[in-house]
Amino acid sequence: MIEVIQGDITQLDVDVIVNAANESLLGGGGVDGAIHRAAGPELLEACRRLRGCPTGEARLTPGFRLKARWIVHTPGPVWRGGALGEPQLLESCYRTSFRLAAEKSARSIAFPCISTGVYGYPKQAAARIALRVMQEHAAAFERIVACCFGAEDAALYRELSR
Repeated sequence: MIEVIQGDITQLDVDVIVNAANESLLGGGGVDGAIHRAAGPELLEACRRLRGCPTGEARLTPGFRLKARWIVHTPGPVWRGGALGEPQLLESCYRTSFRLAAEKSARSIAFPCISTGVYGYPKQAAARIALRVMQEHAAAFERIVACCFGAEDAALYRELSR
């Protein structure tokens, strides 16, 4: 089952939280900045050693000062109209995140709304991709959380997950 909540992903007690990162992995705005602040300076050092990550792929670090044991960092696509592979790249973000979590024997994972902030991905299209991939992995995880920062996103996810 997929749990849809409105809240702060950095406060969740799950095995893995997913970071909607940029390709540098060195922090940024939105959820990325919040995760870096909450996890502490050790996260920035760990991310420097990773030397970035291409859009649609993912990298793993410890959770450091978070309740989560692990952070999966995945740079989502910037929306440029949808004809440049954005849907496939976004789907890959979710699939690769699940794969890395499974490799660490994670039983619970929380995702933010990847690419829908400053990257401009249309919220409904992104939510449909996210929920489809989450549903495909539901049997392999005890808890999958769609952690939406805003009420509008949470309502959209709840509507689409019915």
